Amino acid sequence: MLPPTTPREILAALLPYLKTAGAYAQQIQAQIVAQPDKDGKGDNFFASALSDADLSIQTMMEVVLLGLFPQVRFYGEEYEQTYNTKYFRAIDLGPAGDYLITLDPIDGTQFYLDGHSNYQIILAVLNADEYEAAIAITPGQGIYYYTLRGEGTFKGRLDQSLEDCTRIEVADPAPAICLGWQMGAVVPHIGDRYRVYHTKTDYSKETQIPNFNGLLSGDLAGAVLAKGQFIDGAVLAFMAQEMGYIVTTFAGDPPPPLHTCRDYLRPGMVIGCSKAVHADLLAAVTAARVVGC
Repeated sequence: MLPPTTPREILAALLPYLKTAGAYAQQIQAQIVAQPDKDGKGDNFFASALSDADLSIQTMMEVVLLGLFPQVRFYGEEYEQTYNTKYFRAIDLGPAGDYLITLDPIDGTQFYLDGHSNYQIILAVLNADEYEAAIAITPGQGIYYYTLRGEGTFKGRLDQSLEDCTRIEVADPAPAICLGWQMGAVVPHIGDRYRVYHTKTDYSKETQIPNFNGLLSGDLAGAVLAKGQFIDGAVLAFMAQEMGYIVTTFAGDPPPPLHTCRDYLRPGMVIGCSKAVHADLLAAVTAARVVGC
């Protein structure tokens, strides 16, 4: 039998393993021990946090991918620390139709380490220009979301198949905005109209605040990211856009094609649930004179 080749078939083939990875992450969360900071500094504890679960889940999914799709391009967040990177054909974007699969084994590692429930496992299928598919497993809440390019974003329980999930759209999200670590200068320009969660100053070990996946759950009406990493922020922006959110750069332009970006990053992103919210955020970014990466 030929291996699955469409983005939907890839997600369907990997979903059982992602669910198992999620069950593992949930099972050991209470006992997890943090590994040394990724960069050895830890100035941004979100960027530097690393756990046993990150490494274990990436290794598991690498084994699965090499078994099911031995010729796949694959880039995982912990590629420098795993044993399997050298066995993949490539870790970068290829020509059109030669998909790159990406993985963030634990998105929101600090949330995870502190016992919060809104961490997730994110896997995406990238074409040369744009995402073809994405899936975000939220084990602590028993749900997952998946997106197919041009077909929308869907939500289901972890015991449901792709076919049983329900398509979701922007409804009436909470009037709240999440700002990335470097976006503190934006707060004064929108704080009078929205509940603002600035990850650098508002994160709490005791009280859970919305992560960027709140765009999918309805906990956020918008977000501003200094950069959209291919493995997480840009994936969630793609999923939100397929729900109906407006996604642009800080200049108000559509996100550039993936193959024009460097270092697995899209430039600063403004995400709003409506034209009005997006306009507010874009104006705030302009007024604050913040610069994306």
